[in-house]
Amino acid sequence: MANNNRLLLSQASKALQDLKYEIAGELGITPPADGYWGFVSSFENGSIGGSITRKLVAYAQQKLAEGSTEIE
Repeated sequence: MANNNRLLLSQASKALQDLKYEIAGELGITPPADGYWGFVSSFENGSIGGSITRKLVAYAQQKLAEGSTEIE
């Protein structure tokens, strides 16, 4: 199956990784020291992914409410 999850900005990859670690900390999930998330349960990974999605949607809604079409 093809991976169509391409990032439009190369800087987005680093920002998403930082957000993942920040949210994991907020949820009380200890991020793996080696960066490999394969040993983290699917429930925990799903919680992190869901939180990332909620934060990104809230950010986009805020920007739209402000009348901004630019995303920083």
